[in-house]
Amino acid sequence: MDTEDPKLLSGHIAMFLSDFTLAQDLYLSSGSPVCALEMRRDLLQWEPALQLARKLAPQQIPYIAREYAAQLEFTGDYPGALTHYERGIINSPEADDHNTACKAGIARTALRCGDIRRGVNIATELSSKTLKRECADILEGKKQYVEAATLYEAAGQYEKAAGLYIKLKNWTRVGTLLPNITAPKIHLQYAKAKEAEGSYREAVVAYEAAREPDSMVRILLHNLNSPEDAVAVVRSSKSVEGAKMVAKFFQRLDDYESAIQFLVLSKCADEAFQLARAHGKMELYAEILGDDASIADYNSLALHFDNEKNHLLAGKFYYKAGQYSKSLKQLERAATSSGVEDSEAMQLAIQVVTDADDDALTRQHIDFLMGEVDGIPKEAKYLFRLYMARKKYREAARTAVIIAREEQNAGNYQHAHDLLLGMCRELIHQQLEVPTEMASALLLLHSYTLARLWVKRGRHDLAARLLLRVANNISKFPAHSVPILTSTVIECHRAGLKSSSFNTAAMLMRPEMRDQIDEKYKKKIEAIVRKPQKGRDEEEEAKSPCPYCGEKNLAESALECHKCHRQLPYCIITVLASFLTSSRLPFVRTLLRETETS
Repeated sequence: MDTEDPKLLSGHIAMFLSDFTLAQDLYLSSGSPVCALEMRRDLLQWEPALQLARKLAPQQIPYIAREYAAQLEFTGDYPGALTHYERGIINSPEADDHNTACKAGIARTALRCGDIRRGVNIATELSSKTLKRECADILEGKKQYVEAATLYEAAGQYEKAAGLYIKLKNWTRVGTLLPNITAPKIHLQYAKAKEAEGSYREAVVAYEAAREPDSMVRILLHNLNSPEDAVAVVRSSKSVEGAKMVAKFFQRLDDYESAIQFLVLSKCADEAFQLARAHGKMELYAEILGDDASIADYNSLALHFDNEKNHLLAGKFYYKAGQYSKSLKQLERAATSSGVEDSEAMQLAIQVVTDADDDALTRQHIDFLMGEVDGIPKEAKYLFRLYMARKKYREAARTAVIIAREEQNAGNYQHAHDLLLGMCRELIHQQLEVPTEMASALLLLHSYTLARLWVKRGRHDLAARLLLRVANNISKFPAHSVPILTSTVIECHRAGLKSSSFNTAAMLMRPEMRDQIDEKYKKKIEAIVRKPQKGRDEEEEAKSPCPYCGEKNLAESALECHKCHRQLPYCIITVLASFLTSSRLPFVRTLLRETETS
């Protein structure tokens, strides 16, 4: 039967009561004397622990010595720590980690004790970067910069290594480390050193890495005579001081355009203004100034151009300065000062009135455009743009009809069509009613546009109906009356609309038109008039009901109810009156497929 050792138990009690001397004596007299050694180690009482280890566990002496050395190193007893680190070395391959820790301690404490060579050799021999950094810190503290820099470099602490090489003025080593360094301070010190020794290209590269564009510009201009590179640096860095240097450089070369540009870039607006005015470069200065200048700068420019009678630029810069009334006055002068309308001035005037959002200025400009000021009405397109910009859609619609009529008279049918279509869409978007005159004008232009499509697709029946509608309003197509009527005759003939073909051909035989007929068709048209075809009448046109009053006897091409006189909705593909009843759907689907493939 096992019994407890009373000495061992008493030793435990004495240790709990902090009577460590009694506890040690009791442990030593017990059956487990090694507990005394363990107690002293736990209490970090290394001298008693070493004495007990010599008797009880000699194999523990190196480990206790290492722990004791660490404590001594921490408290600053470096010689004692060095001694115990040395005692801790074990000649056994199984104790590699332990020996490495002891050697690291020897390296540190040897350096602390002044044995620089031994400490550096051990630190270099071991692979630990942490040890190398610790030893480099110690060496730097002892002003052993050469060895410290070497160990910092080996530890991957390139910035610290470069800092010490700079103190040693070892610029070669600094240069090799720079690719691994991001700190601007190191690059700046290296750049200054290279500049001092006259290596300007290397200095520029280092200044760039140091983020010092001003120094780069200074060297490029004054030492390397490379203004192109200096200009590139200033443009990329937006350096104010660099721009000033470049500006002064160009002034010395009498290159005033470049000087003005860089004075503006360097925020020296007053100097740039004076230089531009002295050398007749005000328009260049204004262009360079752009949209980022102050109100005062714009006012100065406006006054200058006003005095120079340059109304366009005066108006432009009064506008940028927020003086809308003065701007509009100058722009209206610019628009007519040369005897012809200035498109740029007219457009800018509309922008001024729009941004001013002032009814009085709007009325003033409308009077100008209408010719109330100088008796010369301006092109309707400018009045249209003004109305659109000011969101006066009804007035814009009336003007759009006038413009479209002018375009139509000139033969620009697509432009007139697009203008009216866009205006109709805008009115619908604004929930405003489309004027009848506009809708009718768009209908005619759309009929002509789609007629050409159906001619190409071989749908002569549709093309003939659309062209007949256009022919009935041929006075609205003065630029191409004869070609349109000619096409109408041909398509009606192809579609079997003999009566319509004959009537249109007879119209072409009038003296004012006859000589303009294309020779290719002239004989055929003359034959239709001289020998009209006999036989049954042309096929009667399909009928559609009026959706408003219910009148049923409405020809599809009429598009206006003769009973209620309201305009009928029409299909955008056929441009004929169309109500999507079940009987009409297959026809419309077919036409849609045809237009998709065309």
